[in-house]
Amino acid sequence: MDRPIRTVAKAVCWQMLGLISMGLIGLVFTGSLTQGAGIALSGAVTGLATYVVHERVWARIGWGRI
Repeated sequence: MDRPIRTVAKAVCWQMLGLISMGLIGLVFTGSLTQGAGIALSGAVTGLATYVVHERVWARIGWGRI
């Protein structure tokens, strides 16, 4: 099982990649860097929190492990 700090580090790394890609998608759809960044930031904060919870729940489930 991973330590909680590893889960958080993975989540932050993943969300940084998501923040960049979502910011670019938001910019393309809205034409505004500010609106695109706002969309990306709100998605990153929400995604980070849900990813950490998701990973910690799955870390406690033994199903599928050998």
